[in-house]
Amino acid sequence: MSVENKNQIREKYDVCIVGAGHAGCEAALACARLGMETIIFTVSVDSIALMPCNPNIGGTSKGHLVREIDALGGEMGKNIDKTFIQSKMLNQSKGPAVHSLRAQADKADYTREMRRVLENQEHLTIKQAEVCELLTESHDNMVESDDRTAAKKITGVKTFTGAVYECKAVILCTGTYLKARCLCGEAITYTGPNGLQPANYLTDSLKKLGVEMRRFKTGTPARMDGRTIDYSKMEEQLGDERVIPFSFSTDPEDVQIDQVSCWLTYTNEKTHEIIKANLDRSPIYAGIIEGTGPRYCPSIEDKVVKFADKERHQVFIEPEGIHTNEMYVGGMSSSLPEDVQLAMYRTVPGLENCKIVRNAYAIEYDCIDPRQLYPTLEFKDIKGLFSGGQFNGSSGYEEAAAQGLIAGINASLTILGKDPVVLDRSQAYIGVLIDDLVTKENTEPYRMMTSRAEYRLLLRQDNADLRLREIGYEVGLVSKEVYEKTLSKKRLIDEEIIRLKNTVIGAAKENQEFLSAHGSSSLKTAATLAELMCRPELTYEILAEIDPKRISLPADVVEQVEIEIKYEGYIERQLRQVEQYKKMEKKKIPPDLDYNDVSSLRLEARQKLIAYKPVSVGQASRISGVSPADISVLLVYLEHFYRRNT
Repeated sequence: MSVENKNQIREKYDVCIVGAGHAGCEAALACARLGMETIIFTVSVDSIALMPCNPNIGGTSKGHLVREIDALGGEMGKNIDKTFIQSKMLNQSKGPAVHSLRAQADKADYTREMRRVLENQEHLTIKQAEVCELLTESHDNMVESDDRTAAKKITGVKTFTGAVYECKAVILCTGTYLKARCLCGEAITYTGPNGLQPANYLTDSLKKLGVEMRRFKTGTPARMDGRTIDYSKMEEQLGDERVIPFSFSTDPEDVQIDQVSCWLTYTNEKTHEIIKANLDRSPIYAGIIEGTGPRYCPSIEDKVVKFADKERHQVFIEPEGIHTNEMYVGGMSSSLPEDVQLAMYRTVPGLENCKIVRNAYAIEYDCIDPRQLYPTLEFKDIKGLFSGGQFNGSSGYEEAAAQGLIAGINASLTILGKDPVVLDRSQAYIGVLIDDLVTKENTEPYRMMTSRAEYRLLLRQDNADLRLREIGYEVGLVSKEVYEKTLSKKRLIDEEIIRLKNTVIGAAKENQEFLSAHGSSSLKTAATLAELMCRPELTYEILAEIDPKRISLPADVVEQVEIEIKYEGYIERQLRQVEQYKKMEKKKIPPDLDYNDVSSLRLEARQKLIAYKPVSVGQASRISGVSPADISVLLVYLEHFYRRNT
């Protein structure tokens, strides 16, 4: 309830969320669903869950993140299931570890549906306002529940109009809005994405609190009028015949819809000539852009310069929605001037007569060095201040949503006096993402990739519910009914694997004929159905012919049974690797450890350890500049340290 004091609005909440992009939405919903009185601030209510760049959710490794968000009780998977217009499972010709779901979204519907969810969520208030200042008090002598001390403690936020919102925790999810400016050749506009109002004041407040800021950049391609595109010169890209939903809670029958087409075309030598001839007019190459851009999502200028030997680059033409003619030109983001953009786009087959609805542009923005955060996503030096998304130096809607969810969970658990949730690298892609951000030196926007996950055969997108539903249930974001369904699924999987391992097939004539008909070698001795399934040419479905006692099982159960059996040896090897990894993660480092007392540490290692304040020996071992020899020294010191203090 608000009260007016000396013409100033003052309100009290448990949690204040700054920013309503993909990170902010997940953070706000998590807090509100855990019973926190929550307020979410946005510079424009119309920009809730906005997709300012690519009109899709998921993709390689990103699909894993969406599935994990859903398993923990987040919203992104449910929202895209309700608003997608095309869906594909990527990398199906490869092993299950790299299968990733990707869906084209109807941008307007995605934003509208997420806003509807937020507006109807209990304990959640939406406020259109710019947060300009973080309010804190001294916290020098207070000790947190995990025995860490912080110099300051969050007490609230202040908006541009002077209104004060007192709170116990703040979650910063500012995306690309802090001191944002958009560049299109020589034309520079001081706005956020899509011409929205930037947030120009919060950076100064953060700097006053000692937060280390940095400048990053990203970009987006032009949007075309679909009526001016000749699709006959392009390759049609269709969705999957049978759509698999993102959310484990979505009925697969509800997502079998008529899908739209996407299109593939290519740049050519003429395109590249125009770009090269105008590099001096590109803000990237003219030195106007200060921020560092994403290596794995380069502009078309970067591609032409850095991959000069390539004769062409892929260009994906994707619809922005079913209620608009706008088409997204994937693969050709740019900051070149408007006239150059039009000239280069018109050299691409099918775009010869295109008309640009929205120009491509680069956007620069302020963000933080995430090494200032604990793995909980709370600032080390400011109690109650959490952050997530592109503000943390990452890129992508999915990476943002994952961080927002974890920040929201941990802000709430901190207020409730409960232990935080920290997913490790063996539990989830989210664990890999956050550990990389807070441990490693990232000099460019961080993007999730399957290659970053050491245990990716265990962290598949298909088993995210089996891995993480229990954590979501224990936190309070997953209902008992949903959790019990997951337990039932696991029980069916385990029972069927045991049955297949115990069902023996003899070398009878009919069995030999069956194997021969499917191009499989004959049996010399009896074999179990599980052993036969390990043969690449035989599947669970094919073996039904010689498995008369089989009962009908759900498709998702069958999928897990087949993967667990076919990849059993590889899975067991990774599980052994995880055991060794967890031993290092369990070796905790006291938060007040003085590394100057650890003799024999190299100077660089000592400096890095003092700066990072790792929470475990495992995290310390992943810090650049800390060698295996340094870890050995640290282990010996810790052994003596704990002996002295027990």
